Amino acid sequence: MSMFIPSKLTVHFLAPATQFRPVEGRKYTLTHSDTTGQLFLSVGNFFDYSAINPKFRDEVFAEWVPQLGEFTLCGKVYISGGEFDEKYAKVRFMIFKKELDLALKAIFYGDQIFFSYFPWLLDAPIYIHFESVFPEFNQILFFGTPRHYLNGLREETYQKHR
Repeated sequence: MSMFIPSKLTVHFLAPATQFRPVEGRKYTLTHSDTTGQLFLSVGNFFDYSAINPKFRDEVFAEWVPQLGEFTLCGKVYISGGEFDEKYAKVRFMIFKKELDLALKAIFYGDQIFFSYFPWLLDAPIYIHFESVFPEFNQILFFGTPRHYLNGLREETYQKHR
């Protein structure tokens, strides 16, 4: 599993979104560079489709959605719409599952000021939809809570400085 390196994260807020608003409909678009390892996080009221590489489709989308009076972070990753064969879709599925820990750490680290204003969201559930035409990879999986990832970052930092 790749380790999250904060200095490799660039965060961009898409107006009118700020570090404090909105809650409902707050959207995250996370992309990366395979060559530099740099991560790019856009936070806004809309997904940053201009940041997407249509050839690779290796972005992570997520948004805060109200459900039954509480908020859930609903995310999605694109596995295959049929342009990738089943074998390659399986590879993409396995890579996304492995790297989602890093992606979620980047999202929550990049938006940590937001959580200081809305700490109750730290315990909100995270569900990620793996979108695929192949039924075995078309799944919605539970990925814990933001607190889990932020605590993991603190522990990584502690272990690194021991």
